[in-house]
Amino acid sequence: MIEQASLLDALFMTTISITTVGYGEVVPLSDAGKVFTIILLITSWGTFAFVVTRITQFVVSGEINKYFKIRRLMQNIAALKNHVIICGYGRNGHQAARILKTHGVPFLVIEKDEHLVQKIEAEGADILHLEGDGTDDDVLRQAGIDRARALITTLPVDAQNVFIVLSARALNPGIQIISRASDAGSVSKMKKAGADNVIMPDNIGGTHMATLVSKPDVVEFIDFLSGEQGQSIHMESVAFEDLPKEIKGKTLQEIMNWNKTGVNCIGIKDSNGKFVINPPDETLIVNGMKVIVLGTLPQIMKMKGNLA
Repeated sequence: MIEQASLLDALFMTTISITTVGYGEVVPLSDAGKVFTIILLITSWGTFAFVVTRITQFVVSGEINKYFKIRRLMQNIAALKNHVIICGYGRNGHQAARILKTHGVPFLVIEKDEHLVQKIEAEGADILHLEGDGTDDDVLRQAGIDRARALITTLPVDAQNVFIVLSARALNPGIQIISRASDAGSVSKMKKAGADNVIMPDNIGGTHMATLVSKPDVVEFIDFLSGEQGQSIHMESVAFEDLPKEIKGKTLQEIMNWNKTGVNCIGIKDSNGKFVINPPDETLIVNGMKVIVLGTLPQIMKMKGNLA
């Protein structure tokens, strides 16, 4: 506009000026044109320096790495299926995660405490975790609550655990929910909210210690089965609905002899929810009952293959 140049000439002169190529003016510059060119170059270089500085800060501060880390995390979470969600990585949550990891069960940890998140990251990049509040429905959805097999909430405040149980049950009616309780009065509330099992760590700890006095070998054997050393030993429950049609309604002996894999029956759970330890061979397995079996990991996997 100052030099009455065409749009193409103006664009060409701007480009060669900013890029410092400097072929020469396409049109002669007046004093006003020279002043405009000075302002254009100073502004352009200032803008360029600002952009380079911001990009450098973005890279140096780790924002790009953080972006790709979060993107990779969300991709891994999206691939999870039939996993366990652990809300809280305190003492109980940490122990639950350790046992699940030992037995090869996929899991995801939700934790909002910054120090505990740093602890998770320090223990290994193979522990999937979300930094957020487990009482937030959106965080539970990000964790794949609709695809999860179970949820364990171990927060120290019972009210927060009740809230998580309510949210999880609403988002996935079929999920198994296990909650921690500190107060005995909270157990019934959590059951009403939808928890399948409520655990009181203090009671279990006291019972465990007392039983070590009265039945030490039994407790040590159970610890062996559930701990790291017993990772090759598994206990599984087989529901009546999962049995092939040819052995449904048959006796326990016929079921255990069908396509034998070496597993042993240690008990059954009847339709009323009561357990029978070491049931007789002539026990009929009918609708609503479950068979509890014990075996090595290969034996259990072979049994599942037969059932499938």
